[in-house]
Amino acid sequence: MTPPAEPAQVNHRATYREVLAEPRFRLLFSTRTVAITADAMRITTFSVLVFSATGSALLSALAFGIGFIPQLFGSLLLGSLADQLPPRALITGGYALTCAAALLIALVRMPVAASLGVVALVALATPVFSGASSRLVAQCLEGDAYVLGRSLNNIASSGAQLFGLALGGAVVAVLGPHRALAVSAALYLGCALAIRIRLPRLQLEESGGTPGGARGDGGAVRASLHGAGLLLRGRTVRRLMLAQWLPPAFIAGAEGLVVAYAGGRHFAPGWYAVLMGCLPVGMLVGDLLVGRLLQPPTRERLVVPLIALMGLPLLGFAAEPGVGVSSCLLLLCGFGFAYGLGLQRPFLDALPQDGQGQAFGLLGSGGMTLQGVGPACFGSVAAGIGTGGAIALAGGAAALTAGWLLTWHQPTSPVPVPNYSTASENRTEQHACSSPAQ
Repeated sequence: MTPPAEPAQVNHRATYREVLAEPRFRLLFSTRTVAITADAMRITTFSVLVFSATGSALLSALAFGIGFIPQLFGSLLLGSLADQLPPRALITGGYALTCAAALLIALVRMPVAASLGVVALVALATPVFSGASSRLVAQCLEGDAYVLGRSLNNIASSGAQLFGLALGGAVVAVLGPHRALAVSAALYLGCALAIRIRLPRLQLEESGGTPGGARGDGGAVRASLHGAGLLLRGRTVRRLMLAQWLPPAFIAGAEGLVVAYAGGRHFAPGWYAVLMGCLPVGMLVGDLLVGRLLQPPTRERLVVPLIALMGLPLLGFAAEPGVGVSSCLLLLCGFGFAYGLGLQRPFLDALPQDGQGQAFGLLGSGGMTLQGVGPACFGSVAAGIGTGGAIALAGGAAALTAGWLLTWHQPTSPVPVPNYSTASENRTEQHACSSPAQ
């Protein structure tokens, strides 16, 4: 605990093997990967089920997206619970609740509106469970190991979504949508049991209250609203959240136009799927290279250039290129998503110790909401200027975010760092994750 040891620890480059050696993270990582696979199955299968029952493309699309936007409201109204309740109970309860909802839709023939309501209610609670899990990961991994843990989660998330989509299509074809939902419920149940059995019961340290300072004086809703307000009013936290929200939202707007672009350019059938796959492939390669090869300070210095790399290639769509050039542009765009690795450590250091769970929940739900809004906005723009122009406009907006980030770039630090640091406080909770998994 000598003072000179801290800078070395900050600049230490961790390895994926070192991260996976932490038993708590390994358990959370594996169950999260399985749950994302189940999510992809459930979302697409539910959309198929609604379409087969109604024949309505609008209701089918609503079924696909109904689980996203309610998460923002859940984070604002219930987010403080992620810091107030034991993590094992929250994470287990989250998987169990999602399992119950999938089973209910699979086994009970109910009106479409009721089914949509069930999915929306589960989405309201999702930020609480995900926030508790992210908070526990932040306590289990220190310094660069935490950043690589986030990198592993990103890589596994992309792979699990693709696998879940493929598995869902195969299971629906063989068993039908109702049984496919039951299969996804079984995966959620397995995750819940794994967390309940293998994750020790960890008590939260009492450290002076929630971010809102309202514990016990107005209920979870008041504490959550107050805590979210404090987080968003904090200049550093707000800027770091916006930096993680805006570029992906703009790129999601461009991604939502790829199918229409391929159709408008009369590409051969199936090429739209190749174009759609270029973005996640670029993301996977970027996370691997930036996370594996670069030192922590270098990653943080590359935040602005990588955000620019997300947006600038899409400007080429203004010239309406063919399949080959379009694929290369989307691959480069996907590579730029690795910028997020350079923001993870500054973001964690900017958070108050007793508000990490709520902050992570708000970060995820806000980003998901904006990524849902992006395609709608740029889809409207495409009606006026064409899909190529709208994709280019989305890329330009992402590149402008890099310019905005550069205006508050500090010469002594790659990204803004708060005047206060919770790094030492975070280490006081490491004992919660120091014993081997049971």
